[in-house]
Amino acid sequence: MSHESYELKAEARERVGKGSARELRRNGLIPAVIYGDKQAPISIALNTNEVTKRIHAGGFLTTIATIDVGGKKIKVLPKDYQLDPVRDFTVHVDFLRVSGNTEVTVEIPVHFVNHEKSPGLKAGGVLNIVRHEVEVHCPADAIPEFFTVDLSGLKSGDSIHISNVTLPKKVTPVISDRDFTIATIVAPAAGLAEEEEGGEETTA
Repeated sequence: MSHESYELKAEARERVGKGSARELRRNGLIPAVIYGDKQAPISIALNTNEVTKRIHAGGFLTTIATIDVGGKKIKVLPKDYQLDPVRDFTVHVDFLRVSGNTEVTVEIPVHFVNHEKSPGLKAGGVLNIVRHEVEVHCPADAIPEFFTVDLSGLKSGDSIHISNVTLPKKVTPVISDRDFTIATIVAPAAGLAEEEEGGEETTA
């Protein structure tokens, strides 16, 4: 499962627009919107420090949160956030309302384990990661934190495809019509000529 859920307190925003947003930021708040689930969007303001802390903690876009808007608690999934291009602080956040049957599309990071048990890597080969994340459809309340790829036994020229990854129930890749590549083991430079026929696949 993904990171532990958390709660943020928010206040409803009556005024919207650039002038209102600038005023909020001067007061240590971030403008945001909650949308989806066939309901009208709600404009809100959140504490800048709280949101920034959650973003830096990791897993922000794959963790369900609860937003308390004047006592009304709404379950959401952060869908996007914008950063100031110059000063790199958060300027806006979009939240999607979720319920028990909500399906979402998210990017799940891929973790590689047992590097020391790969003959190809031990011989000086390189792990060429084609996809650091895999985009999937899944239930909003069952978002995986990451996918694990075991490198044990892999030799130079071997490829890891999505079919080699054990996906949880009801989690399906967005690209479902082909067995795309996640990573390959590339032979050491000195052995490239010999390994060429092994086919180092470097594209998805």
